[in-house]
Amino acid sequence: MFSWTAAVPATLTAVHPVLPSQNVAVSIDFYVERIGFRLLGRDSESDTRYAVVARDSVELHIQWHDPDEWSAVERPMLRLLVSSTEQLFDEFSGASVFHAGTALRETPWGTREFAFYDPYKNGLTFYEDL
Repeated sequence: MFSWTAAVPATLTAVHPVLPSQNVAVSIDFYVERIGFRLLGRDSESDTRYAVVARDSVELHIQWHDPDEWSAVERPMLRLLVSSTEQLFDEFSGASVFHAGTALRETPWGTREFAFYDPYKNGLTFYEDL
């Protein structure tokens, strides 16, 4: 008898979050031009509704959502593990991406981190374990 049960359990290997956007071209510009991601692909050059960007081993998908329905769209807060928060903080400090509350800080739970939002209020926290 055939069984779908494998001898070795399946392994999770990556997660690729899908971030909502009211204008995918604006989001592409933010991720590529301001914080160093590269564009891997998009569904259309003229009316982009879906795109994929990546930096190092992090891949993010960006999907258009109707502005008329925007209030019902939940925005995620992503936590991205990095090798050096200090270097990344310095890199981003000149990119006009920080908000008034952005600061490099050490947390009670043993991380050094900083956070800001993309143009559509998707939260990005960059952290390293201490």
